[in-house]
Formats: sequence, C-alpha cells, structure tokens
Amino acid sequence: MEKITTNLLAGVAFAVTIAIPAWYSGVQIPLIGGPVFGILFGMILAFRQRSDIFTAGIRFAAKNILQYSIILLGFEMNLFQVFIVGSQSLFVMIFTLSAAFITAWLAGKYLGLPGTTSTLIGVGTAICGGSAIAAAAPAIKASEKDIAYSISTIFLFNIIAVFIFPFLGHLLHMSDLGFGMWAGTAINDTSSVVAAGYSYSQPAGSFATIVKLTRTLMIVPVTLTLSLITVGKNSRNSTFSLVKSFPWFILGFLLTSIISTTGVLPSPVCSCLAQTGRFFIIVAMAAIGLNTNLRQLVHKGIKPVLLGLSCWLAVAAVSLAVQNYLRLW
Repeated sequence: MEKITTNLLAGVAFAVTIAIPAWYSGVQIPLIGGPVFGILFGMILAFRQRSDIFTAGIRFAAKNILQYSIILLGFEMNLFQVFIVGSQSLFVMIFTLSAAFITAWLAGKYLGLPGTTSTLIGVGTAICGGSAIAAAAPAIKASEKDIAYSISTIFLFNIIAVFIFPFLGHLLHMSDLGFGMWAGTAINDTSSVVAAGYSYSQPAGSFATIVKLTRTLMIVPVTLTLSLITVGKNSRNSTFSLVKSFPWFILGFLLTSIISTTGVLPSPVCSCLAQTGRFFIIVAMAAIGLNTNLRQLVHKGIKPVLLGLSCWLAVAAVSLAVQNYLRLW
C-alpha cells in the first residue's frame, strides 16, 4: 500500500512540476493557453526514458485529476446569467451543436478515423474546446492518444479564429450583438472567444463571453448522452457496470454550479476553486502528454486536422446562417 501511494505521489508530482511552467506560459501567452503548453511540454519530455515509479501517478493524473478539474470548473458558472443569455442564444446553439456532431460523424467515417477521436473533435468544436474534450473523454473511454489528437486539432483552429473572425465580422458589417453571438457559438475555446470578441468591440466581447459560458453548460447533457450511448454499446458485456461507468463527475459539476449560483460560498472562494480546476486541467494535460508518442501524433495527425477543419467551417457557417435568418446582424 505504501509503495502504491509513493508511486502515485511521484507521478502526480511529476505532472504538477510540468504544469507549473505550462500555467505560467499560458498566463504570458493566453492565446495559446496553459492546457496546450501542458500537453506540449509533456510530449517533449516523453522522449526521455523515465522510471516506472512515475507510471501509476501519471495515469491517475490523466484520468482522475482530469475529472476533478471539471467539478471545480462549475464554481465559475452563474446559472441565472446563463439562463438569461441562453434564451437568446439557445436557438443558434441547437443548430451549431447539430452541425458539429453530424459533420464529425460523416467526415470521421469518410476519413476512416476512430469513433472516439471523431466524437472528441466534434464535442470540442461544438461546446468549449479543451474543457469539453476533458469532460467527454472519460464518458466514452477515449484513449490518451485520442485526447492528444483532439486537443492539438482544436488548438490550431482556436488560433486561426482569433485572427480571421474579427476581419470577417467587419467585412460582413456585423453588429456587436451579431458578432458576439457568432464568436460565442462558433469559436472553440473561451480564451479565443474573449480575444476575438474584445478585438471586435467591448460590447461584442462581453456578449460573446456570456454566450460562451452558456455554451459551456452544454457539457452536462452532451456528456450524459455520450455516456448512455457508451453504456448501451457495452451492455452486452456481463461484467459491465452502469454505476462504475456513469460520469458522476458531471453531477459534481452541476452541484458546484448550483453552489456558485446560490452564493453559499463567497465569490472569492468560488473564483479560487475554479482557478484550481483550471490548473488541474493543465496537470492532466501534462500527464497525457507524457504518455503520448509525438512521432506517431505528427505522422497520423493530418486526418484529425481535416476533421477539425470540416467541423469548424460547418459550425461557423451554420451560426451565420441562423443569425441571418433571425436578423441578428
């Protein structure tokens, strides 16, 4: 027992050691973000041979700490604010989420990608990039390689969106409300939504951020649905346990969201816990990077990128089309 505990601590400490400079790098360059730096630093260090003492802890960080991070992220959600803005953006989100998942399924089949990779890229594009991928991965039993492919793909289109969305918004003469809705529903990661929104205008940035938070809450129904689908596929296995496979951390996310909304805990405490959750995501990404073969990722990475491009274009186009229909420009 003592040896297992020591090994767990050693591996987790290793991931935390990588996560600290990754977090700092993300603060200095928010456009890239700590999670991307975490997985990148981990993949670089994966080239070095390491002792088996770290293995158990790295696996724990990649799986368990990843789930804990999602629970803690609920402390930054204000459900009242989400519901107000959600009533304005929900109609658009229904279409963008549908576009992302349908495109991921069709294009993934055409490209011959594993279903888990296609699902994670679809979820990351539809909802909120890395956080959604982190939440969905345990529910569909995704491998660390699937997560690495998906995070890398989503990151690429986050960067492109920050530069191209404001330019296209001005070219199309979009209103602040229209651009905020477009950025909030069609750009993947929160940091990229904020960067693109505020580069367009202050009102657009504020509205885009709230729309994005509303979109983030879709993690709950989507992850639960994916979990039930996975349960259905595995139900023929007599040893399969619904209780063990159910994504209980999503219920934790809902609970912490309710705590944040009701004000049971002071706002500074909730903010601190949410920041801890963000750091935990970086720790988990560092652990995933440590178990990722970078050569294999580069060699097979073009198909996930093509899938990510297809999903991204579909979501951006559908969001514009629905807004045009609703005369939100």
